[in-house]
Amino acid sequence: MTTQNETDTSPATVVDFRGNNDRDLKALDSWTKRRVEEALEPELPIIDPHHHIWNDERGRYLADELLADIGTGHRIEATVYMQFKANYRETGPESMRPVGEVEFASMFADACATERPEGPKLCAGIVGHADLLLGSDVQAVLDTMLEAGRGRLRGIRHGATFDSGQAGFGRAFARPHVLLDSNFREGFARLAPLNLSFDAWIFYPQLPDLISLLREFPDTNVILDHAGGILGVPPHVNRPEVFSTWRAYIQQLSQHPNLTVKIGGLGMLYCGWNYHLYSEPPTSEALAASWRPYIETCIEFFGPERCMFESNFPVDKQTCGYGVLWNAFKRVTRHYSESEKRALYRDNAARIYRLQ
Repeated sequence: MTTQNETDTSPATVVDFRGNNDRDLKALDSWTKRRVEEALEPELPIIDPHHHIWNDERGRYLADELLADIGTGHRIEATVYMQFKANYRETGPESMRPVGEVEFASMFADACATERPEGPKLCAGIVGHADLLLGSDVQAVLDTMLEAGRGRLRGIRHGATFDSGQAGFGRAFARPHVLLDSNFREGFARLAPLNLSFDAWIFYPQLPDLISLLREFPDTNVILDHAGGILGVPPHVNRPEVFSTWRAYIQQLSQHPNLTVKIGGLGMLYCGWNYHLYSEPPTSEALAASWRPYIETCIEFFGPERCMFESNFPVDKQTCGYGVLWNAFKRVTRHYSESEKRALYRDNAARIYRLQ
């Protein structure tokens, strides 16, 4: 292990990537608790529009664990559940099995509302997964999901990440250029009539495929997850070059008014900061310094009215604790106006995911 005070070690040091889950949830909880910070701007209202829950071979991350992370002094009012292959149905048609995740998240939301009526509205909105490659046949899946969501289903995420480099370690990717597939687009066309949005989870070299999709579907509400999928693992290790390419794509994407950007996911190990290798978790100051160029670029091109901050917990817990993460965001936006902050931290999420 290294420490943040060892002058020969930088968070940008290139190391072999061995997956996006270096520590299990129990180890993460112990490690992140070694860095506790007082919440900055604790009265600023926040809707966290991107987190996960599960209880399976990956460990347990349910209400107790989520609320323990949330309870760090920041004013979290509500959250949006993001699909993560949790609690799929174990029987029935393959296409319908993801409906189980929506049922799971909806029951979780009901239980939390009953047991903790004064607490944050957990899973107030739900984004599920439906295989849009089914084309028009996905309609039956979407109809079933809407019923399962009991008024909470807000959108669909069909992950399309692909990289031929080390980002593929330990996982299976979709085939390249899924967003360009004619069957996918036939399925995608079913979202807008149902008032469902689409969360796009892709890596930055794939952003031109999203540009093409947006051109064909200008009336579908699309949210770009994780600031556009920054990579910092081999072969994407020339950070200035990666930033330049990513920035040019972000500028092009900003020309499509139906697209919103979720700023987060920067704590994923795919980004290559390697803070997880330190013996002590990073400070919010260190994270703000690393993440500032990406945060400011998104806001520069999309404006405060088309960006929202996300936690991506517990995935981003590989890098830092929940409270430290929000402090890092707040350090970058400390000089923004109160109305801009409310948009970035609460109002845009409420509007885009229809939580009002």
